Amino acid sequence: MIPVTETTITSNQTQQLGPPSLFDYQPRTRVVFGIGSFSRLGEIASEFGNGPVLLVTDPGLKQAGHEEAAIASLEARGLQVAVFDDVAPNPTTDDVDRCVEFAKGQSIQLIVGLGGGSSMDCAKGANFLLTNGGRMHDYRGVGKATRQMLPMIAIPTTAGTGSEAQSFAVIADAETHMKMACGDSKAACRVAILDPELTVTMPRAVAAATGIDAMTHAIESYVTTKRNPVSQMFARQAWVLLSKSFSQVITTSDDPEARGNMLLGAHLAGAAIENSMLGAAHATANPLSAHFNMVHGNAVGIMMPHVIRWNIPEVGHLYRDLAISAGWAGHGETAEQAAETLAEGFTDLVSAASMPHTLTNALEVQLNDEMRDALAEEATQQWTGRFNPRTMDMNSFRQLYGDAT
Repeated sequence: MIPVTETTITSNQTQQLGPPSLFDYQPRTRVVFGIGSFSRLGEIASEFGNGPVLLVTDPGLKQAGHEEAAIASLEARGLQVAVFDDVAPNPTTDDVDRCVEFAKGQSIQLIVGLGGGSSMDCAKGANFLLTNGGRMHDYRGVGKATRQMLPMIAIPTTAGTGSEAQSFAVIADAETHMKMACGDSKAACRVAILDPELTVTMPRAVAAATGIDAMTHAIESYVTTKRNPVSQMFARQAWVLLSKSFSQVITTSDDPEARGNMLLGAHLAGAAIENSMLGAAHATANPLSAHFNMVHGNAVGIMMPHVIRWNIPEVGHLYRDLAISAGWAGHGETAEQAAETLAEGFTDLVSAASMPHTLTNALEVQLNDEMRDALAEEATQQWTGRFNPRTMDMNSFRQLYGDAT
């Protein structure tokens, strides 16, 4: 693994950091990391009893053989397995409802989410409804579940969302396609199994989009208004691992060290989100995905550099930390210079991954004023925008969309 490099903090920086902010850190997820750790699924699952297991995954994982391996590991420990492997990308309330209908009446005692963020979010969403009833809309926000939830094991096969480290299920409304964040401490995974070997089957485009997404998680969670020493520790370590391994992963598919760095980095970025939330890049990305069916990684990849530039007056010194940690800037650069270097370096990574870096490149239509107004209005309603370090309103979002065009 790539070690975290030390960053020299000047007296001026120390003054800028200020006293530690209040926080309530409650680690809830056991992390099992390493090549071959997937083979321990049955062993770990059996620690939660011998009741039926609901395995939630997607068709791609079935085709790759990971579903079969999971079933074999569970059955080797005498566990009965019910398999729901029809999760769609960016799961909607319909996906969750179908999973719940499938699982009803099977006396499920443990849930295993195997796949990318879509499978893990669908599994968490099903957990809400199987244990607390109702529909996903009832749990939008935080702490709406009143009953205990089933234990869940998450096994990510992409290095992206970090969903296994979070107590939120991100589910899109099937009618509006707008994403709902449904969070509750009871929904946190009991165990996360991080096996770099599982990420080798990712197509290059998936590795690129999920890797860029993970890096935006690290950058945004490092500077939000909810940031604290714990979240920044996770975010900065995640950024070092991700920024220094991303190019290797999209160039060479079978580098185990780079794969491990990306998977662990994505997880740590997810842990940072759990403790400090996200910002304007995700608030602007969700309406783009809803209206134009844009891949989430592409959307946040386009918006992130413009959000960095927008936030420089408030947190330029923090962006400087990240630019220096990545080896992109030197200690002699000002906060403004280093933050601009961070924005430019991030754009270079997006371009190197053959991903679009402007909305004009990404969309089949040219954004007009009416479209920008509609997107900006919806961005103001996104929960993550509330934690952006620089205050956002409709005009701010409109400007960001214009800058990204």
